[in-house]
Amino acid sequence: MDEKTISYDRIKQGGFLRQRQKEDLFSIRLRVVGGQLNADQLRTLADASEKYGRGEVHITSRQGLEVSYVSLEDAEDLLDELEEGGVRQGTCGPRVRGVVACQGNLICPRGLIDAQDIAKKIDENYFAMELPSKFKFAVTGCPASCMKPQENDLGVMGGLEPEWVEEQCSYCGLCQMACPADAIKVENGTLHYERDKCILCGQCQMICPKEAWVSSREGYTVYVGGKVGRNPRLGIRLVELVDENTLFRIIERSLEFFKKEATSGERFGDTIRRVGLEKFKAFVLE
Repeated sequence: MDEKTISYDRIKQGGFLRQRQKEDLFSIRLRVVGGQLNADQLRTLADASEKYGRGEVHITSRQGLEVSYVSLEDAEDLLDELEEGGVRQGTCGPRVRGVVACQGNLICPRGLIDAQDIAKKIDENYFAMELPSKFKFAVTGCPASCMKPQENDLGVMGGLEPEWVEEQCSYCGLCQMACPADAIKVENGTLHYERDKCILCGQCQMICPKEAWVSSREGYTVYVGGKVGRNPRLGIRLVELVDENTLFRIIERSLEFFKKEATSGERFGDTIRRVGLEKFKAFVLE
């Protein structure tokens, strides 16, 4: 195959990573949303990795996949075969990267939101969007934070604010045992709930046999400005328990702010810190 048929954009922007070998070998990053692949996609990957690589597929730290040891002359054919099997090309550089997500409430007993659905919507709207620097999303179903939303440029966490229904309560103490934040105390026929300690995990509601704990409010908690790497920083909790429309409005405005205010190569959290948190909040939450 003529190497000139492969466009620079398809290589550089599409998840091609040069390997350290002297030959022109590449690892090709693939687009995976929330770590989900079906059986047909897995078969396609297995066949393609054997045909064009060394029969290996690497799982990245962000639920992505890479086929390694691919020669430049085979890259176009590999991508075409992967796309025919429903496996799409990834991205790299200053763009929105693949979205990571847990199983959410469709599978996990502790899940409070459909994390996979939110991840798919973020991917559909923003994947590979050009930005001043790379931008990473994470969606986690509950405050257990399995997907580490605080370590991403924008993290989404499911949450539930409980409300105690006194007349339903038998004061069995199960909610106190289940609460990971020590926000509930049951003793001598009384119950005390400290909202300031509550982490919105919903464990009290899930375990209560009498339905004495009900949902007062549910939604999405948003973290912004997190990152790992050489200079890690936890993200800032921006809002608590917003609805889906508000969530996506915040995402849209955050990306607008980043495009408007960031310098080239500057990460989102560094932009917020330099410009000022209050100015960012005013722009995003107006």
